[in-house]
Amino acid sequence: MPMQYVGELISIGVAFSWTATALLSEFGSKRMGNLTLNLMRMVIALIFSCIMFWALSGSPLPAGASNEAYLWMLLSGLVGYVIGDFCLFQCYIIIGSKFGQLFMTLAPITAAIMAWFTLGQEIRPTAILAMIVTLAGIAITVLGRGDDHKLSLKLPLAGVLFAIGAAVCQGVGLVLSKIGMDHYEATLTTDLAGWMLPFHANFFRCIAGTIGFTILMAFKDGFKPLAKGVKDRVGMTTAIATTIFGPFVGVGASLLAVQYTAAGIASTLMALTPIIIILPAWWLFKQPITMKSLLGALISVIGVSLFFLL
Repeated sequence: MPMQYVGELISIGVAFSWTATALLSEFGSKRMGNLTLNLMRMVIALIFSCIMFWALSGSPLPAGASNEAYLWMLLSGLVGYVIGDFCLFQCYIIIGSKFGQLFMTLAPITAAIMAWFTLGQEIRPTAILAMIVTLAGIAITVLGRGDDHKLSLKLPLAGVLFAIGAAVCQGVGLVLSKIGMDHYEATLTTDLAGWMLPFHANFFRCIAGTIGFTILMAFKDGFKPLAKGVKDRVGMTTAIATTIFGPFVGVGASLLAVQYTAAGIASTLMALTPIIIILPAWWLFKQPITMKSLLGALISVIGVSLFFLL
């Protein structure tokens, strides 16, 4: 197969990997609870990270850096993992992963606005067009005519608010992560391969996630659900699979994809999850497929692609 298509194929594989993560997260959240699954994912991710670091560098711990870099990465983990993933998994429980992933197309909008405020990055006219197209795709899917012929929301409001919160936190967390990785790379105490940097930085984000979800669980339900989840073989298997397909296979493959193809093409192909997830969500969770949902997902993905291709 010609090498020029390797990056594109890897990018499509990432989209399928993130689709699997979303479906597994919906199943696991409904089976064990939001906090239980999230805390298990953070701990498993830390264990996998230590094993990977030890295998590649001989040390189970990530490379050292400045306290400022640690602070930014911990803040990114608090926003992206603790608040963002809590909202995301809760929206999966209420409205399902299919609609949850549709709302996650709002994340690039949030990231662009956040980067404008914090990094001074310009918002181009094409980015504004992309925002409008993405919002139109979501609106087509979730809005409809009510009994009084007025537009009404066809999904539970709580689920929609959690989904929007998840997208906002992912976008903000992405920018915070970039700031943190810039500080991390600038103050590294040892040499580190460029492709390994996100994995080392993500270790500290997972620490913030572990601490945050532990505190939330202690105040909300206590640790009995966690003890029950650890003994649940199906639940543990789901948590491990969710962790592998998300932070490891998904992140690692996404970094590899941009080495073989343009970042815009890779990002667009990796954003196909809202379309890919429609059929398996129908098969696994009996979520209906309609022309409106197909059209809305397609338009939203086109809107996301405008961010990266124009």
